[in-house]
Amino acid sequence: MARELKREFESVPDNPYPIELTAPDIAPYRAGNTGVDYVTVFESGQAGPDVVLVALMHGNEICGAVALDRLLREGPRPSRGRLTLAFANHAAFARFDPRDPTGSRFVDQDLNRVWSPAILDGPAQSVELARARELRPVFDRADYLLDIHSMQHGTPALMLAGLLEKGRALALRVAYPAHIMCDAGHAAGSRLRDYGGFGDPASPKNALLVECGQHWARVSADVAIETMFRFLLALAVIDPATARQHLSADPPAPKVIEVTEAVTAESDRFAFAAPYRGMEVIPRAGTVLGHDGERPIVTPYDSCVLIMPSRRLVRGQTAVRLGRYVD
Repeated sequence: MARELKREFESVPDNPYPIELTAPDIAPYRAGNTGVDYVTVFESGQAGPDVVLVALMHGNEICGAVALDRLLREGPRPSRGRLTLAFANHAAFARFDPRDPTGSRFVDQDLNRVWSPAILDGPAQSVELARARELRPVFDRADYLLDIHSMQHGTPALMLAGLLEKGRALALRVAYPAHIMCDAGHAAGSRLRDYGGFGDPASPKNALLVECGQHWARVSADVAIETMFRFLLALAVIDPATARQHLSADPPAPKVIEVTEAVTAESDRFAFAAPYRGMEVIPRAGTVLGHDGERPIVTPYDSCVLIMPSRRLVRGQTAVRLGRYVD
């Protein structure tokens, strides 16, 4: 099974980006205080929400680990409720090697494609599924969750809010980074930010996923740290004076992008027509973006925004999202 799942990475080209970040040593956080490795809870003693911060959903996306390490070293002191910090795929992260930085994304399968009851309660086994089942109770009790990620290309950071109005409203309260993307996720499997009550319009639970920039760019760690503190500030679970030490002055007003289509590769011969990096706005409908085998991929409307075009152009995986700016 692991060999079949690893196929997602067979076509990843060589990394063209410099490694500007140093992977932090998270070994001191292994024991935690919850009975689950690399999960630590801080209690305020005051009534309030259960807030969870997640890093390393993918083992090569180290900016989130930098952010959580910073918070842990400073000493998280929630002003109300409970704050949980979780390093998710520690097994993949342990394999991170700057000489092969894409190789540690996962061990057997993508941990951010398994968050549905059918998969979690099913018979399949993998390193990532075992970890997801360990973490599931932590996420089941969460009222709010921030999942910290990074991207393949050096494009502006994105806050992924999902399709529900509650996700968009929370993203606008956090108001950082400047681009808010509303989408349904991936055909290949469910993300954590859409899991359980987070993706239920009738539930008060809420989650966001932030893509902080290119995987190993120094600025991605800066974005991860600021997003984390702005998230905690928006939920009023941290002292404002503490949070403001980590905030930039006057960030740009957020803009919302509604994703209308996630283009999933249907063949192993998907190729873009140009070296797209993401956030390009294509002026005209009908513009050919590339081909999936013999099938042309075209823009469905004018002013179409290309979001996170993938370098892993493998059948069954998301190749690119198409969206448009909305008021």
